[in-house]
Amino acid sequence: MLTSFSWSLYLGLAFEVSCAPSVTQALRRQSANDLTSYTIPPLESSGSNNSVRASAIQIKADTFLYGPSIAGNTSFWPAGSLGNSTINADFADLSTDTLIDEPKLEADVAVVTSAIQAAGGIKQLSDYNILYKDQWKNSLPGGVDVGVLTNYTNDLVFSMERLSVNPYSVKRLNPSDTLAFQVDNGIATNITGTTLSGLLKSGSLFYVDHRDQASLESTGRFAAYCDAYFYIHPRNGDFLPLAIRTNTGSNLIYTPADTANDWLLAKMMFNLNDFWHSQWYHLAATHNVLEIIWEAAYRSLSDEHPVMALLKRCVVSPRLFGYRISAISVLINKGGFIDQSFAFTGAAAGVSTSNLYQSGEAGNFQSNYFYRNLQSRGLYNSTFGPKIKCFPFLEDASVIHTSIQSVMTTFVDSYYTSPSSFEQDQELQAWIAEAKPAEIMDFPTSVDRQTLIDILTQFAYVGSAAHQTLNTNDLAEMKGTLPFHPASLYQAPPEKKGVTDLIPFLPPANASIAQLVLLGLFGRPTFVNSNVSLSQMFNDATMLGKMNTKVADASATFEKEMLAQSKVVAARSFDQDGLSQGMPFIWRTLDPQRAPYYLTV
Repeated sequence: MLTSFSWSLYLGLAFEVSCAPSVTQALRRQSANDLTSYTIPPLESSGSNNSVRASAIQIKADTFLYGPSIAGNTSFWPAGSLGNSTINADFADLSTDTLIDEPKLEADVAVVTSAIQAAGGIKQLSDYNILYKDQWKNSLPGGVDVGVLTNYTNDLVFSMERLSVNPYSVKRLNPSDTLAFQVDNGIATNITGTTLSGLLKSGSLFYVDHRDQASLESTGRFAAYCDAYFYIHPRNGDFLPLAIRTNTGSNLIYTPADTANDWLLAKMMFNLNDFWHSQWYHLAATHNVLEIIWEAAYRSLSDEHPVMALLKRCVVSPRLFGYRISAISVLINKGGFIDQSFAFTGAAAGVSTSNLYQSGEAGNFQSNYFYRNLQSRGLYNSTFGPKIKCFPFLEDASVIHTSIQSVMTTFVDSYYTSPSSFEQDQELQAWIAEAKPAEIMDFPTSVDRQTLIDILTQFAYVGSAAHQTLNTNDLAEMKGTLPFHPASLYQAPPEKKGVTDLIPFLPPANASIAQLVLLGLFGRPTFVNSNVSLSQMFNDATMLGKMNTKVADASATFEKEMLAQSKVVAARSFDQDGLSQGMPFIWRTLDPQRAPYYLTV
């Protein structure tokens, strides 16, 4: 039984870094602190000042280099004297940024451990409630999402998680697509009112494919490698699950027509795969993508450039390169947290991250623009099939995206007052050109007004709303809640249907506590309603003081809009049908007062 946890382990003693004064720290101390305003080339100042600015950029380009990737084969990792000192400084800064007070976490673990021991362990599904009732008061003070512990057997919880908790794995099938597997016509008709091919032809059939996880290294625990169909019901328009295939053993296909235990186990097995996908998609699509874009910008733009200032603000760069070091220190290392809780190893996490990034699914930039990504998967503005009735992720994220885009539009229009100003800004042009040696995947090859607005909007959106959807508070509040979301199976998937007891498949008490502790480490209870919440994304007096008043006004408007949206999310409750946003649980993840505005671990 786990009785204590050392937060200090997380701070990464396994990775040796030097925190001695560095060129990075020196640059940070002088970075634009003495400026009266940020400026873009060509400057009205003298040529000698232009020369000094160009010389400073050249120093960065000569000493902040592209090195081999770490924690998977994704984007380049900083190298060179400035690159190395940047890593050291970032990790040192992250290591002092204590996210959860160790004594408080240890107290929470002691309480839940005592409660589980007093109950004699976990003997039935309802015993998992002991893990949550009056627990985690310090590290998860808001508790888990309302409804997830009481309604998880409801099929709408399972299906609607694909449109909220992890909206990046599901796609609508085109009527011309080939079906991955078949479902008996009689069974499909009894469940949906039509056949599988009928759903496909009507554009009402959706698919998630996690079969690639079959090749991953196992920790010795168990998993299926599920793919699954979801559909829009032809009568009531609900988004519902139809079938789950295990792709292991006797390759069973489960549907809602099976016994309650069999169907619930199938959904749990799928959740295990989808949980794994979401975490390594998150690493590849947010951290890895933003890191390399920032690296290219840092080598190309002066610290006096307003775009550089904005990029720094949106990623909180003094921590940016500390996260992957933390990951290889205690998360995906041999014997680390992934090895301890998940069905697949930390090494497998690197493989999944690499595959998701290199395939472009997570690593592409423009094709993963907010609306473009959803449209490409048939989830938004589809040219075929019925419209999705309730789409909580789109509903909440679109508000944030629209407000970010408004700020970026004001920013670009206030600095670039004519089409020629984009061409004249040689630093901006150099950044766009730098995408090629940086090997940024699917980055624009030229820049104009709309292109720059889109780049900056996506950059800020990915580091905030997209990251928060997949990680941070949502892990402990919804995505990894037990018993519905096990990180591992503790018995091999069954070879035949008719399971009468699910407990042997699920994490025992000590493993359950270990899973919740790991997820709790990513929680940010102190960030709620703080100056690092998403509503405060642009609210930096030093930065705004060096920008024009139009940007400051846009920042103030953004904050008002986010505070208003926060009230909308916080006021949500169940309607007369027991639903919130069409779901039997209340999803709080994209509350702008709960989500941080920048990349975190």
